[in-house]
Amino acid sequence: MHPDRLACYLRGGTPVGGRRSHPGCRDPRPPGRTLSLLLPGVLYFATESLVWGGGRAFYDPGAAGEETAARAYLLTVGQFSDIAAQEMGRPPGVDLDLSGALRTGRARFGPGRYETLVRVGEQAGFPVLTFTAPRGWDSGHLPLNAPSAAYLRQLGAGLVAGHGWDTARAAEYLATRPGAREMWTPQAVREVLRGLSEGPAGTEDTSGRDGTETAGSGTPRRQRAARIWSAVRT
Repeated sequence: MHPDRLACYLRGGTPVGGRRSHPGCRDPRPPGRTLSLLLPGVLYFATESLVWGGGRAFYDPGAAGEETAARAYLLTVGQFSDIAAQEMGRPPGVDLDLSGALRTGRARFGPGRYETLVRVGEQAGFPVLTFTAPRGWDSGHLPLNAPSAAYLRQLGAGLVAGHGWDTARAAEYLATRPGAREMWTPQAVREVLRGLSEGPAGTEDTSGRDGTETAGSGTPRRQRAARIWSAVRT
């Protein structure tokens, strides 16, 4: 949800408080546009994060009556594929075949933690895709694991930057997610988030309207079929 975190996937680098460096994307340009979303389903924490320690964040789109705060980035298919590869523990460089996820709403590329793509809607004529754990790893079946303070601070910073929430609201949200609520109280998470700068979130547009980009020659070129929104929770 935080633009600085996304930049580590696009340009490469290690996020503040993280333990692993990312190689970056073939195309390191920033997203064409960003916007804040609330996705149907729940954010929960399970397994063990190699980057942050403690539980990883997963998204269960089937949890009824819940909403997950996310930030959507308008990306090319190549950028989305390279970001997904970095989360799947694979080297970036190969475009994913998104046809299955676009057609049926879900596609599994492997058994791992973030190797399942889910289509969660559409914005401005482009599909919204994210990646999460496969079926059987949902919030009602996978053993939960509390997130680390460093991870909560990263997520809290994303909620503040991506949604304009204050730290009290961000702390309440994070502390009540499955996996976190078994260990963290809203007050304890608020202490972790102390010092984060708070301000309103906005929608950014760096490439023109409706997915039109500017080619090197200065001539507009449209890439509607090759662009997607990537909804990110971490």
